[in-house]
Amino acid sequence: MTSGKQLKARVRARMARTGERYAVARAHVLGASGGAGPVVDAGWTLRGGTDPDTAALANVLEHRGVTGPDWPLTEPLLLVVGGGLGAGYILWEFAHDDSRVVTLGFTHSWQYFDRRLATTVDRLGLDVAWSRTGGSGAAARALASTLAAGDPAIVWPDRYHVGYWNLPEHLDGHGGHPVVAYAGGGDQVHVDDRTLGPLTVPVAAVDRARARVGSYKNTMLVVRSSDEVVPADRLRAAVRDGLQAMVDHLAGSSTSFALPAWRKWSRLLVDQRAAKGWPTVFADRRGMLRALAGVWEGVEPAGMDGGHLRGLFADGLTQAAAVLEEPALAAEAQRWQEIGQRWHLLAETALPDDVPAIAEIRELTATVTGAVAEGDAGAAERTAAAEQLWRLRAEHADASPLDEERLASIRTAMSAQLAAIHEAETSAVASLRAVLSR
Repeated sequence: MTSGKQLKARVRARMARTGERYAVARAHVLGASGGAGPVVDAGWTLRGGTDPDTAALANVLEHRGVTGPDWPLTEPLLLVVGGGLGAGYILWEFAHDDSRVVTLGFTHSWQYFDRRLATTVDRLGLDVAWSRTGGSGAAARALASTLAAGDPAIVWPDRYHVGYWNLPEHLDGHGGHPVVAYAGGGDQVHVDDRTLGPLTVPVAAVDRARARVGSYKNTMLVVRSSDEVVPADRLRAAVRDGLQAMVDHLAGSSTSFALPAWRKWSRLLVDQRAAKGWPTVFADRRGMLRALAGVWEGVEPAGMDGGHLRGLFADGLTQAAAVLEEPALAAEAQRWQEIGQRWHLLAETALPDDVPAIAEIRELTATVTGAVAEGDAGAAERTAAAEQLWRLRAEHADASPLDEERLASIRTAMSAQLAAIHEAETSAVASLRAVLSR
């Protein structure tokens, strides 16, 4: 019998190697035994998930008994309804601390914190209540009364202030993603951040985290719909509208928010003359490891945000095929699974684990993410791992463990991989558009 400690070590090693999320890696390690069923905490079932937005909504709808006519409103299907996939690349340069930060977007409307969820609940015709009060006291009272009434709430806390990610101070105010607050008790809030075990956060930390980021300060979404079935015609329209929005958006001309972003990034990785070219921006190699680690964390599901989501979307296409009675959509799913593998290979190129320091960074990142998934049971382990992780990253902030020759090789390989991804996604979007035009 595998001990709990041995199991965790094997799961996290697999996460670091494959980039998988904790639940997926754990399922692979356990194999046919499968482990126990989901944990129920304060009447809430902890089901995990991949994409913060759609996992939060799927888990709330399941809790409230809101379903489709013949199937549950799953995370993959909700991803489709909300507009599916996106594309985005921005390289930020901040003068105040001379930092360079890579931002990637993989979902429709990724640059807007609430648009996907707002669009999804609107397309499904759900009864919801949004709260956007600026006052911290009023926001705290609204959340407390919602939880006291037995209703879960989707909220947007800053990751640094919410605490359980154990981030360094320089990431204070850098934002976060939606989580579900599903119960209160004493001075603690029970939070579901795609977790598989109970995770509690001090009320004061939740209130402070919700108030930190001005653009979505104290926003809260509560689903009022309960024990109802979304009509078949509405669900079909929602799925079709989501897919159409995706193909229209990705086929756009924006070099930051549509498929041309991948082509631009491919070029800038090797462009020696462009001001935003990586050879220019990282000429002194400072911040290079942060950028490459940001690519790995952004692309792989083992990161905080859920990754590229191409596999999740492929699952959504398979389910959409049943909803729309269009078998060709299921055939399109395989294209996106293959594209997802291309993204995994890009992440492997960006952060190669044959370099000891980089292998340790990947392992520590997986340990933190995995321990968050375990909830309060993983608190001590994630605190220790995060301390090691950020100390190691700081150690190599100004001097990458990769020499210039290796870095040039990585940039060249990534550039070629991104060009191929751009071509593959452009072709897949055109093929999907053809199916929708039938």
